Amino acid sequence: MTGAPQVEPFETPPMAPPSPEVETMSSSASPAATTGGLMRAAGINSLGNVASRVLGVVRESVISGAFGASGATSAFDAVSAVPKMVYELLIGGMLSAALVPVLSEYAAEGGSSAHRQGELEDVLSILLSLAGAVLLAVTLVLALAAPWIAPLLVGGFDAELLATTTRLLRLIVPAILVYGISGILQAYHYARNAFVYPSMGAPAHNLGVIVAVVLLARRLDIYSLSLGIVAAAVCQLLVQLPGMRGVRLRWRLDWRHPVVRRILILYAPVVVSIVIQNLGIVIDRNLASRTMPEAITWMNKATFLIQLPLGLVSMAISLAVLPTLSQIDAQRELDAFKRTFFRGLRLVLVVILPAAAGLLALGRPLIELIFEHGVFTPADTLQSWQALRIYLIGLPFAAIDLPLVFAFYAQKDTRTPVIVGIIAVAIYLAVGPSLAFLFGWGFLGLVAANSVQLAAHAVIMLALFSRRFEGLGGYRLGRTTLQALATSLAVALVAYASYRLLLPWAPGGLLGKVILTGAPGALAILAYLASARALRIHEWEQLWGALARRLGASR
Repeated sequence: MTGAPQVEPFETPPMAPPSPEVETMSSSASPAATTGGLMRAAGINSLGNVASRVLGVVRESVISGAFGASGATSAFDAVSAVPKMVYELLIGGMLSAALVPVLSEYAAEGGSSAHRQGELEDVLSILLSLAGAVLLAVTLVLALAAPWIAPLLVGGFDAELLATTTRLLRLIVPAILVYGISGILQAYHYARNAFVYPSMGAPAHNLGVIVAVVLLARRLDIYSLSLGIVAAAVCQLLVQLPGMRGVRLRWRLDWRHPVVRRILILYAPVVVSIVIQNLGIVIDRNLASRTMPEAITWMNKATFLIQLPLGLVSMAISLAVLPTLSQIDAQRELDAFKRTFFRGLRLVLVVILPAAAGLLALGRPLIELIFEHGVFTPADTLQSWQALRIYLIGLPFAAIDLPLVFAFYAQKDTRTPVIVGIIAVAIYLAVGPSLAFLFGWGFLGLVAANSVQLAAHAVIMLALFSRRFEGLGGYRLGRTTLQALATSLAVALVAYASYRLLLPWAPGGLLGKVILTGAPGALAILAYLASARALRIHEWEQLWGALARRLGASR
């Protein structure tokens, strides 16, 4: 999990729809109205994400049951990062840093609807042509260079595992081209306020992996995972296509188009950041391969659980805030900018802190429920649980870091997050090897270094935000943080106490695992609701009201 907070591998984060209230928000807009727009945007953003995360749990359970934790699974986990890294470098990093801010303005320019649609189709044709040519070339180069790339990823593996890594890499790299095209189409849908098709992408991806593993695992063993990723990428692309009916596309390699130049100018600093982050990921995997062959898989299982609240909460809210912040000039409307930003940050805090507390209390039984079956052993559960506990230290920092980064992106400042990202990776590289090898912590030292990195990144970004935007006071951030910590304590105590009480009485097998996770989890949610209501947490009351109105409207 080295680098900035990540969404699940191969999932393009769903963008939030700017609701009518978001689009028309100004400094005179009422807090209730803007909060309602933000709630709805984050809610819509979360629907597809929830479906994706549920299928993601099934996906990880199927993979764990079929392959367990071994050197081969670690090889796949290392290789599976390559398409994601390349996609983030060439396409994904543009979504929040450049494509969303620029295309949001582009689609909102004056002129007739037909004129705007024609302009968007021209830009889409150019982006698809350029991206297709570049991605195809990159895919071919990676496939040919696989024998030299494998040792960079997992240099601690023996010759047999390196050969397996090379074959896995060659099988998986075609997914890069498919992901890139799918990402461009998603950006087009977002620009047109069409969110149904992008929201289906990540669930379709996970479903594709599940089906591929079930059908191919016995025939192709570990190589079915690489082919499954390619099949999943195709599924993610196919669900975008129905939304392209009537769109006129043509081949246009126009590097000089003004929108391409503007996107590249905004994105140039982010490229440096992504390169540094990807370098950190490669070094992280390489170091982990030198501790134990299974280490990368244990780390990935813990990271998967960390990504659940990050994707459902922090990413959803941050992407909901981004279009709004992009339309506010902080120099002229500083109060409106800060009110919108802190509204999103407080929403993150009141959910992510209790979620982290719940994971701390129930992380081990959750790992047992999701992963511990088939060839995934109790020993693998213990190692994954140890990694999860240390990763949880960095979870709250990763969660608040996303809206901080997006706040700078919204003001067309992509350089500041880049510089901070480089500093944070340097901190990881200074701490990780020392803890892992000099102090003998092994792969857990790398996990601890990641939490240190995330904490440092968030603290620096918060300090820079305070300096640039005239402080952090006056927006109830401190009060909300204390309230969120109080609810987190209630969640952790109720969850852990109920788990310990049920442990001697729970039956064996899957039913016992479901009881030991589900019952304490349900009680923890009730404790969260009761404590949030008792403490009169303003953000929770707004969120609950928005949910109640949505449920009432759906009846």
